[in-house]
Amino acid sequence: MQKLEVIGGKKISGTIVISGSKNATLPILASTILTNKKITINNIPVVRDVETMAELLKTIGSNVKFDRKKKKIEIYNKKPLKTFAPYYLLKTMRAGVLVLGALLAKYRIAKVSLPGGCAIGSRPIDLHLDALKKMGAKIKIKDGYVHASATKGLRGSNIKFSKISVGATENILIAACFASGESKLRNCAIEPEVEDLIIFLKKIGCKIKRIGKRSLNVLGTNKLKSTTHKVIFDRIEAGTYIIAAALTKGHLKIKNINPKIILTEIKLLNKMGVKITKKKDHIIVNRTESLKNINIVTKPYPGFPTDLQAQIMILMTKADGISTIQENIFENRFMHVSELRRMGAKIEIKGNKAKVFGKSKLNGAELMATDLRASVCLVLAGLIPSSKTIINRIYHLDRGYEKIEKKLLKCGAQIRRLR
Repeated sequence: MQKLEVIGGKKISGTIVISGSKNATLPILASTILTNKKITINNIPVVRDVETMAELLKTIGSNVKFDRKKKKIEIYNKKPLKTFAPYYLLKTMRAGVLVLGALLAKYRIAKVSLPGGCAIGSRPIDLHLDALKKMGAKIKIKDGYVHASATKGLRGSNIKFSKISVGATENILIAACFASGESKLRNCAIEPEVEDLIIFLKKIGCKIKRIGKRSLNVLGTNKLKSTTHKVIFDRIEAGTYIIAAALTKGHLKIKNINPKIILTEIKLLNKMGVKITKKKDHIIVNRTESLKNINIVTKPYPGFPTDLQAQIMILMTKADGISTIQENIFENRFMHVSELRRMGAKIEIKGNKAKVFGKSKLNGAELMATDLRASVCLVLAGLIPSSKTIINRIYHLDRGYEKIEKKLLKCGAQIRRLR
């Protein structure tokens, strides 16, 4: 099993080009099931979750050409697809369940494994299934699979999600695009990745109209067309490298982004004392001398993202005073805390709240990653002490960060992969 070795004490300075968004790429790939026309998607991140989704599409019969060097995927569904998505492909990737809405809408039947992914909370798919039932689907769960059918096809429906869910919004939006009649979706997620999916779906001919901040009207159609689409940048990767520069008092240029999308994160980091200069398509993180304590609450977009919670916790360990985090999205998203404590961090957990004591002296240690964002949190922690840190189970990291050690190495980090 591969490991990362990090010896800290080095400034992270230079230029990093941010990859395309994994969380935008996956639902777009799933939605290509709807069309028989050629689709080209650019700015694809070459990460394990995308590889898995591409393999899933191939398995059900899509013609998929993944040019990793050009970061491009071409998809052409020449023949009807299979409607079975197996466990061995979905066990490591929660987004695999997004093929359910597309397969059911187009082929009127689907057997899809219940999803896996990071162990950061229960994340049930009840919202997905309840909405599909309202659209006319018959659903049962058996032997770890969702068995769904709609013999007369899915029909448009009025759906109000009981809570904001990115995955449920994406799945039902995709299904509604091919259902008969009009669907009205309320209390939708508005993350940039959802917006990117909407842009893509409109490009292929789907009829989607925003009628409020969190409301969509979707008129189903089966007249879809070919298109080319460029995936948006990975805002979580961008936030991660901002924090890496701030932690190490480095000077870092972060390219291939739209700063307007991450204004919440930039404002919060500014409040902590991180100096960031915004340009049209990049930002510059200037040398950060001192950090102030802060209190944050994770919320759906445009609030502070849960996917950046673990990373900012590291920054809090170097700030003045006591900082707090209230995690409102996932119930098990403090699993990295025990590993940070092993490095010397002083962090107290009570329910969904973390109290982080600043000015902690962190020491190198051997650590175990538990999920994707915890993995990168431990990498960031390893950048601080001049002693050695070993991070085990980095396959989590490879699910969502493209060439992280190469990007950091280029900017001065002492980091290498051990096999």
